[in-house]
Amino acid sequence: MNQLPFKVFPHRLIVKMVYNVTFWLNAFPHNNGVHEVMSPCTILMGLHINYDKHYKLEFGSYAQIHEEHGSSMTACTTGAIALRPTGNTQGTHYFLNINSGRWVTRNNWTALPMPNEVIHAIHRLAAACKNHKGIVFTDKNGNVIDDKSPCKNEEHNRPEITGVST
Repeated sequence: MNQLPFKVFPHRLIVKMVYNVTFWLNAFPHNNGVHEVMSPCTILMGLHINYDKHYKLEFGSYAQIHEEHGSSMTACTTGAIALRPTGNTQGTHYFLNINSGRWVTRNNWTALPMPNEVIHAIHRLAAACKNHKGIVFTDKNGNVIDDKSPCKNEEHNRPEITGVST
């Protein structure tokens, strides 16, 4: 799995990270789900995930997205961060445009190593989000959960993995 090089995240990127996780959790059948072999995505939307189309990019990877252009002198590609597949049959993905900070959809891109300039651009976008200072995870009682928080029960140490029986 790709480890993200960012120290801080813009609010928009955090939201899209949650959408990405939700997309992939719903792409696989659950052990105690409604159907043994059909995923929630397939049941509700008729979407069949295809590895070759839908898992071409990991969340947070860098790509040059291909822009629609004519014979003008405008740039043909723009730097972007991969967010998630849209789920359509063409394999379209959502991206965070580095220049505008907005999310866009594209069918064509070229995956590349993450340049330092892009890391700095993401940090600048995060600094511009003054209302959102980051994400904090809490339990149902409002206690902050971090890597140093002890797990009080054995059941909490064994998370349930979708589609995998133990």
